[in-house]
Parts: sequence; C-alpha cells; structure tokens
Amino acid sequence: MTVPALVENLNDVLDFIDEKMEEIGIGAKSQYSIRVSVEELFVNIAHYAYPNGEGDVTITISTKPGEFIVEIKDSGIPYNPLEKADPDISLSIDKRKIGGLGIYMVKNMMDSVNYTYQNGQNIMTIMKKA
Repeated sequence: MTVPALVENLNDVLDFIDEKMEEIGIGAKSQYSIRVSVEELFVNIAHYAYPNGEGDVTITISTKPGEFIVEIKDSGIPYNPLEKADPDISLSIDKRKIGGLGIYMVKNMMDSVNYTYQNGQNIMTIMKKA
C-alpha cells in the first residue's frame, strides 16, 4: 500500500494492517502492539520526513511462520530513530526531554525493529511474533 504521507491517511493504513492481521489470525494483544507501532511510525513520517512538501509512504506486509512483518518506506530526509537515546522513564513527565517516547514504545512492543537507508529511502522493518 502506498499513500501520501499525511496524517489524514492513518485510518486507511490501519485498516490495511487490520485486514492483513485478521487474515492470518493475529491475537488481540499482538494486534494492539502492531497497530500502535505502525501508527507511531506513520505519524512521525507524516510530520517530519518531508519538510519541503508531500511525499509517499509505502507499507508492505509479509509473514513467515510465527511472524508478522511490516516494512515502512519513505523517501524523506534520512533519519534513523533507533539512534535516538531512550527517554529516562524514571523521571516525572515534567522533567523529561520531549521526544523519543514513541520509538521507545515501538522498540518495547515489537519483537524486532530495524532501520536501513538504501536507494534514497528510509526503511523501518518491525516484526511481531504471532
């Protein structure tokens, strides 16, 4: 699925993900983790990947025995969110630095999170064991 990187397209992306999870029978807890992770990654791309205008996001889903894999590609500015330090969640909210909590949640909700940059594209691959 390829859509413009606009927050307004989030529901279409989540519907696509939901349909595929239903097809292969992903459990409710894993569905929640996948939905939250895809939402976080998509919204970040929509807000930050294309500072000079619109661009697209491509969502590809694949499965292996016991694994549900989502690949999210964009041609925006190169950015590896996995290089950002994890937030100090022991601090109270008013003492924490802004940013980083979303990718921290993705890293903790998914069984695997990988980033690569190739052929002018950011590629985030997340995997949840089914």
